[in-house]
Amino acid sequence: MLSELMNFLRACFRPRSDRYVHGGSDAGGRQDGLLWYRDSGQHLNGEFSMAVVQANNLLEDQSQLESGSLSSHETGPYGTFVGIYDGHGGPETSRYINVHLFQHLRRFTAEQQSMSMDVIRKAFQATEDGFLSLVTRQWPLKPQIAAVGSCALVGIICGGTLYIANLGDSRAVLGRVVRATGEVLAIQLSMEHNACIESVRQELHSLHPNDSQIVVLKHNVWRVKGLIQISRSIGDVYLKKAEFNREPLYSKFRLREPFERPILSSEPAISVHQLQPHDQFIIFASDGLWEHLSNQEAVDIVQNHPHSGSARRGSARRLVKAALQEAAKKREMRYSDLKKIDRGVRRHFHDDITVIVVFVDSNLVSRASSVRCPTISVRGGGINLPPNTLAPCTTPTEAGNT
Repeated sequence: MLSELMNFLRACFRPRSDRYVHGGSDAGGRQDGLLWYRDSGQHLNGEFSMAVVQANNLLEDQSQLESGSLSSHETGPYGTFVGIYDGHGGPETSRYINVHLFQHLRRFTAEQQSMSMDVIRKAFQATEDGFLSLVTRQWPLKPQIAAVGSCALVGIICGGTLYIANLGDSRAVLGRVVRATGEVLAIQLSMEHNACIESVRQELHSLHPNDSQIVVLKHNVWRVKGLIQISRSIGDVYLKKAEFNREPLYSKFRLREPFERPILSSEPAISVHQLQPHDQFIIFASDGLWEHLSNQEAVDIVQNHPHSGSARRGSARRLVKAALQEAAKKREMRYSDLKKIDRGVRRHFHDDITVIVVFVDSNLVSRASSVRCPTISVRGGGINLPPNTLAPCTTPTEAGNT
């Protein structure tokens, strides 16, 4: 049965690499079928590697790495910004974040003349408010955009300090050397907001004590209101503003009873870490990677290639390949056959996967954040979007598939 399915897929869904090449002069990456990658680059605090593999018909993952001034004033502070935005229901929200979040951050940093948790929180809120305004404008013609949302994971290195901000279930993992043994341990830096986590369900029950259906086990998966797995996001306006949870929104997204307070939150969980000389690298990835690899497995894959010269090249691509190999193994198929399956159909085998590996050079990190440096801007997938550009509003898929 499986061999017959594979013969069918090979015959009907053989991708052509030239169909997936994205424009954009800042991309600097390469395309291999549904895989985009940039094996190596230099940021203010070290090197980096990026990779994106598409599974959905429209790529819902968006990502960026920005290095240089973190302020709209070129006087700094200077540092590195990493963003991974895992969209669901469509690409509109993740694309919006990819265009606006960093610009809001630079504006608030300029106002306060420094980086801080408050600056990050304000940038997230401004992005949420901006997308709500867009939904309000588009609602009369494209009401289904109210059911589109995105996770958002951000990492900022500034003056030896690492800020991590997260909404949803993307993840940041640090690789840290244990001096006594030389072993590199995986340390999760981000807090996730997925209803499969008991503490998240408890938080939802405490916030909505009068709603016995705030979290529902549906098809062996915990979902908020039986609809979505994550409890925090940007977008998903239909679960934040009652006026958007009505016709003409598709019935599968409409709740039976009106709600008075937002069901989902846009408040990011923010943590601050002082980077140490034995901190080697940080892996930022959407949940498509973590569905197939544990934190330590991912760190081992990066660490097992010596971090000198060209050996750091391709770390993100190796992580994506390892995840795809695991996805193929789970379906009892060959990795080479999985690679032949086209976008859309590929989503039945794995999610969009985005990975950014940021290597940390302690000699560079120790420099003051006032040190001027060249500006670097890279968008994952090589996508270079002009401001206020969105994809045509598509029919959202099941909102829980984050």
